[in-house]
Amino acid sequence: MSRPRFLAVDDLNEQIVDGVARREPAVEFRRVRHVGLAASPDADVLAYAADHGLMVVSHDVNTMPARTYDRLVAGRPVAGLLMVRQTEMVGAIIESLVLIWSSSELEEWACGVPSALKRMALRTGEADVREGDYYGSAINR
Repeated sequence: MSRPRFLAVDDLNEQIVDGVARREPAVEFRRVRHVGLAASPDADVLAYAADHGLMVVSHDVNTMPARTYDRLVAGRPVAGLLMVRQTEMVGAIIESLVLIWSSSELEEWACGVPSALKRMALRTGEADVREGDYYGSAINR
C-alpha cells in the first residue's frame, strides 16, 4: 500500500500545487508539463497517470470525466481522478488534497472497471444535512 500521488493537468490552478507542496512537502505532485505531456490529449495524460500510479487532479469537467470513463470501458486502469471546481477556495482545496494524501492509500482510489468508478469532488462551503447525509450545489454547474 502506498500514499496517493498526484498529477496536475495544465488547467489546474498553480497555487493549488504550490500550496500542497508548502503545506506537506512529502506529497508527490507532478505537473504534466514536467513529464513531457504539456497540451497532450486527456487520453495520453490518463495513460501516463495510470502507468505511474498517479491520481489526476483537474478543473476540466467538460472532457476529463468522459475520457476517464472511456478508458474504463475499454478495460484500462485509472489510478484516480479528482475534479476540482475553479470557484472553490484554494486553501480549502489544498487542505482536502493533503487530507486525502494523509488518510488514504492510492490503491483505494484505483479503478479497473466502470462500475468501480468512485466519484468525488473537492468542495468547500456550506452543506445541508438531510437524513444523515450531506448535500450541496452540483459540482459541475
